[in-house]
Amino acid sequence: MEAKAIAKYVRMSPIKLKPVADLVRGKDADEALTILKFTPGKGAEIIEKVVASAKANADVKEMNVDNLYVAEICVNQGPTMKRWRAGSQGRASIILKRSSHVSLTLKEKE
Repeated sequence: MEAKAIAKYVRMSPIKLKPVADLVRGKDADEALTILKFTPGKGAEIIEKVVASAKANADVKEMNVDNLYVAEICVNQGPTMKRWRAGSQGRASIILKRSSHVSLTLKEKE
């Protein structure tokens, strides 16, 4: 049995979130929460919320919360907002505000 959680339209670039996701892939759920708690940066806070949400979903499904591990974590690119900033000599510089989708699956150990 598995429990899933998804955070969509997170206002952070996937380039910043993917190294944090690699830290917890394959770890126990409690160990992943501990690692994320002491990892600096906003990306760790976002992924920590997703892990906690998936753990709560597993509790609702009446799964054994002590035997959960991060089976799959995926960070994909969401839509990019395009903004303009005044440049020199009347030009316009583009600003790309990227977003991400974080999906996580917790499974029970056999």
